[in-house]
Amino acid sequence: MRSLPSMEKILTDDRLGEFGGIIDRDSLKRMCRDALERWRDMILDREVLSFDDDVFFAELRQELKRRLRPSLRPVLNCTGVVVHTNLGRSCLSAEAAEAARAAACGYSTLEYNLESGARGHRNFHVEWLLCQLTGAEAALVVNNNAGAVLLVLAALAGKKEAVVSRGELVEIGGSFRIPDIMSFAGTRLVEVGCTNRTHLKDYENAISEETAMLLKVHPSNFRITGYVSLPLREDLAELAHAKGLMMVEDLGSGILVDARTLGLEGEPTVNECLEAGVDVVTFSGDKLLGGPQIGAIVGKKQIIDRIRKYPLLRALRCDKMTLAAMEATLRIYLRGDWKKIPSLGMIAASEDELKARAAALKKRIDSELADFCLQTKVVPVEDAVGGGAYPERPLPGWAVSLLPANENLNAGVLQERLRRCTLPVVAGARSNELLLHMRTLPAEDENALISSLEEALETKR
Repeated sequence: MRSLPSMEKILTDDRLGEFGGIIDRDSLKRMCRDALERWRDMILDREVLSFDDDVFFAELRQELKRRLRPSLRPVLNCTGVVVHTNLGRSCLSAEAAEAARAAACGYSTLEYNLESGARGHRNFHVEWLLCQLTGAEAALVVNNNAGAVLLVLAALAGKKEAVVSRGELVEIGGSFRIPDIMSFAGTRLVEVGCTNRTHLKDYENAISEETAMLLKVHPSNFRITGYVSLPLREDLAELAHAKGLMMVEDLGSGILVDARTLGLEGEPTVNECLEAGVDVVTFSGDKLLGGPQIGAIVGKKQIIDRIRKYPLLRALRCDKMTLAAMEATLRIYLRGDWKKIPSLGMIAASEDELKARAAALKKRIDSELADFCLQTKVVPVEDAVGGGAYPERPLPGWAVSLLPANENLNAGVLQERLRRCTLPVVAGARSNELLLHMRTLPAEDENALISSLEEALETKR
């Protein structure tokens, strides 16, 4: 124990000199104290028998480098999953990113009306655009779709009942469960039908004096196939209105363009839901809409105004950067330039385009990384929309397959090495080949990918 260095000796050691300009002395002192405590504990527990100065400073330097490196870092997505929840879902367009930057770097009209010189409302910046693009009478936004569902239930069905099909009592993401959200909102759940089949009569029989709404929930990341039946939303809306109730739909991933233009089918647009008679629709901004994380609530003005007055709204409101990015994204739709939204452009990319890009990338890898003797192929793959949308309908794509020639370097090891690069790469794999899916790799990032590949291969060699 007496061989442990003093704090002053540690702080003045030349081996920590490079950290002097990037961490203040007090913070450095706390980290050094933690390192000393670990060594004291190891000595007392007889995990080590003596103090090793070189090992101590090597570990301390490694910990300092890890702690001082940003945790939220850019990565290259080579998985083929477009709306990748773990990698940040949708990528913003350049316009949306610039709008968020401008809002972050200065003052803005977040809650200020320039015409009257009085306080304004932050929801104003996106409401008109959402109404124009969806056909809704009114709209408001909160910080995400889970918040939107919670707010709608609490404001419209608190201490009342909501009728939901058993086949739509879903759990998605980080334990977001419809029954739990309803309970938290103070809404009593009334389950109807069976897992695979629910009929209109089931809803009708469940309606009582305590019923506030019929609730339809998007299945998101799963599908039930085979002997399946659900009422049309038009029929549910008609039943709700005939009984003096509201029809609410959690659409999950809000799409504003005809899915067929993206080569997809079966996903209703927000417009179609409202046209079918749904009173209130909630959806995410960062999935198939391709904007920032946001929860949109659109529908009939009289009902939206009730939600607008509910106190919980303030706790769920969006910040200025999110609103700026959302407004810029919606204005792209307003111009009809939706292909400029990165996520939609990726989904709409053709097989021929992806195959040609894969062939060109293979050629570059063969030429620029020839010293590593990689076996490369252009191979067909299955990509995915992601974000809980179209789980059973893969997107046909193309990838570059890498098969390391070194017997000590397999696809799993190369995957790990790529994740540890200066610019990390998250890639797919099958058998013993690494797969670089082209759909989610922007062409302008291919140079960076080559650099990361070289770094990963050099490290292993």
